This record gives sequence, C-alpha cells and structure tokens, in this order.
Amino acid sequence: MNQTWLSLIPFIIVIGMSIWLKNILPGLVVGILLGSIIVSADLLTGTEQSVAYIVTTLSDETNIKIVGFLYLFGGLVGMMNISGGIKGFSEWAGRRIRSERGLLVFIWITLPFTFMMPMFRIMMIGPIIKSLIKKMNLSKQKVGMTLDISTESVIVLLPVATAFVGFMVSLVEGGISGLNLDMSAYEIFLLSILFNFYAIIMLLIGIIQTFWRRKKTGEQNGETHTDLEEKEHEFHRMGIKKELSLVKAQPWHLILPVVLLLAFSLFLLWQDGMAQGANTIFEAFSMADATFVMLLAVFITLVLTFIFYIIRREKMNEILYHFYDGGNQMMEAISLLILIWALTLAAEDLGFSEFIGSSLGSFLPAFLTPAAIFVLGSVVGYFIGSSWGTWGLFMPLGITLAVSTGASIPLTVGAVFASGAFGALTSPLGDTTITTASILDMDLVDYARYKLKVSAIGGVIAAGLFIASGIFIS
Repeated sequence: MNQTWLSLIPFIIVIGMSIWLKNILPGLVVGILLGSIIVSADLLTGTEQSVAYIVTTLSDETNIKIVGFLYLFGGLVGMMNISGGIKGFSEWAGRRIRSERGLLVFIWITLPFTFMMPMFRIMMIGPIIKSLIKKMNLSKQKVGMTLDISTESVIVLLPVATAFVGFMVSLVEGGISGLNLDMSAYEIFLLSILFNFYAIIMLLIGIIQTFWRRKKTGEQNGETHTDLEEKEHEFHRMGIKKELSLVKAQPWHLILPVVLLLAFSLFLLWQDGMAQGANTIFEAFSMADATFVMLLAVFITLVLTFIFYIIRREKMNEILYHFYDGGNQMMEAISLLILIWALTLAAEDLGFSEFIGSSLGSFLPAFLTPAAIFVLGSVVGYFIGSSWGTWGLFMPLGITLAVSTGASIPLTVGAVFASGAFGALTSPLGDTTITTASILDMDLVDYARYKLKVSAIGGVIAAGLFIASGIFIS
C-alpha cells in the first residue's frame, strides 16, 4: 500500500484521541491496532501484526539500550531522592536567600543539580520557594514562570546525562531509520539544539526577567492563598511521597551522583568517538554510540552511588526499594516510546514516507517546512500538554517532510523539539504547569493564561526565526 492516504489514519487517530482524552497512550494503542488491521486487511491477523510490531521494536538493540537507560536513570533519581540529596541541596541554598533577585537566582542555581528529571526539581524546591514568596510578598506567577522556564526550556538544550537526551535521540533514530541518511542520530540531535529557537528565546526571557528590576506585586496580581491540604491529592498524583518529609537532608547525596554522571557521560562519549576515528571533541560526540554510552555511564554511576550510600550508612533495603520505585516511574515514558516505535513501523508499512513525499513534499517550500512543523506541533502540543507526546507524533512527519522537500534535517528536528517545549511550558495540561500551580497555590487556569501571554511572544519570534533560517540554510 504505497503512496496512500491511509497511512495518515494512525496519526490522525492518535492526535484526535490525545486531544479528546488528554492522554496520548490510549490513542497510540488504538492507532497501532487500526494501522495493523489496515496493513493486514483482517481483524485477527491485524491484531497479531500489532503485537509483532511491538516485539520487533523490543528486539532492536538500540531500542533496548534506550529502555535500559531510562529505567536505570529513574532508579538513580529515586535513590537520590530518598537519600535526601535533592532535599539537602534545596534547603542548603534556600537558607541563603534574602531578596526577590536572590530567589530567582536560586532557581537558576539549582538547575545543574536537578535537571535530570524536571518534576523532581519542581517538587523538591517548590515548598522552599513557596515559603520565601510568602515571606517576601513576591509575585507567585512571576516566580513560578521563572521556575518553569528554567526547567522546560533548559532540559531540552542539554546534550548529555538526562533522560530527555535518551528519549530525544531515540526519536531521531526512529525517524531517520530506512532513509539512508549519512548522519548519526546523536549528531542530528546535537545540531538541532542550535535550532531550538523557542527554548532559547524563553531561556533569554527568563534570564532577563530574573535581573530586570520591577516593583513587588505579590498578591496584587489577583493571586489567592489556598489551603495546602486541599491540593495534597495533586502532589500525590505527581509522585510526591509523604515519607520524603522524614528524609534527612544531605546535599552530597545529590552532588556526587550528578558529578559522576556528567563526568562519565562526557568522558565515555569522547573515548568512544575517538575510538571510531574522530579527530575533535565534536566529531567524537557525533561519532560515538550515544545510546550505549548513556547506558554505560548511568550504570557505572548507579553502582558507585549505591556503594557511596552504603558507606554513608543508608539502609540497603530502602535504597533498593526506591531504586525500583524510581525506575517504575519511568515506565510511562518507556511505554510511550515502545508504542511510538511500533506506530512508526505500521505507518511505514502503509507507505507513510512515500505519501508525504508525493503530497506535502510536492508543494510545501523547503524554507517553510520547519516553521510549518513548529506551528502545527505547538498547536497540538498545547492541547495534549506533553512534550514527549508531541515529539513522538511529529518527529516521523518532520523528518520525512524535510527529506521530501529538501529542508534542513537538523533545523526541522529542532522545530519538532521546539514545538514540544512550547506545549509542555504553555499548556494548562502540562505537568510543569500543574505541579508549579499546585505547589505555589495558584489558580491553574489563571497561571496558564499568564504563561501563555509570555510564551506566545516567544512562539511568534521562534516561528519567524524558523522561516528566516529556512531561507538562509536552503
């Protein structure tokens, strides 16, 4: 079934159900089933084919490396959390804050130590920020916006040692597989960071907001206090455990694992790339087997961190329990990846690449391709509130369209990642928006509207930059 419109049906189903249900996973399952049935032209055979697609994705060596990395990474974060590392660093820094600028600078300072999983960062430093906002009568919305910008806008710009890197590289790998491109997935990912204009613009806005002096607004913005107990269910929904309040604060239980992970990731990327014949550091990073290196780095860090915690007299059974608990919290992301890989296989068997090339690729100008992907992805991302879901939906479309129209692949990939960042930062359904609003006791809708005003400016500028870059690079 080459060059047929039927190849669009799985993606239409996924997008429609994601917007309707506010969750992408059910739509992915239905999309895979329907795509497989269309491929096989039979209900029973199609159901068997859908399972075969999933088994095929799990049989891929690169995919298994990504799955292993994500689970071990989640386990490492769980260990750091229960050992008091995140809590310790947050409290240590929080005691040294004396002004609004100091609070905003504190938010940025905590970034290198908690960038690995954004939700953990927001949940752990959020209560400290809340108490300081109340004490200094600051604007909750402004502080919350800075917290979210420093989380969502930066996490997508980091090249190593994050769960996001593994997920993003795997999506690029899936998008370029079968297209015979003479580039590695990690090389495309590294180049795309330079073209994630939305994240870069929002990062600049956040920094300007931090150092731009304005009169204190505090509760004058219409923000009201609510009882923290009324929103306790939100905390539990986002993964906060009551027992964390009993954890002893120990900053070094965070600092050492983070330093180890960064050091091993960078060193092993360089070593593996040089072994492949690279001459420079950038060539080494682009030529290295990034998926294996990330898995190896997190494994070594995990072992050394476990030994360190035991020496520090942490309870072994407690550490192991929270290792599995942290890993299990990554299962939604792992399931999302597996289903996206399977959906891509089904779409390709329906002739998705050929259809895009013969339809959109025949009339969409190359210089408009990245901007079109960014705008469309941002709209969908706003409605589903998930950066990972948006990336999974639009990465196959973006890369295929770039190849068909002759647009820059790194620029288009950057546009896909930028659209997901817009949705996650701006949508009232986004995890960061919900978590920050809950912890800082803000009305969710009002806070989302406040962020949309600022984000829309960044989005318009980013769209213009994608058009300009498309013209220049083409």
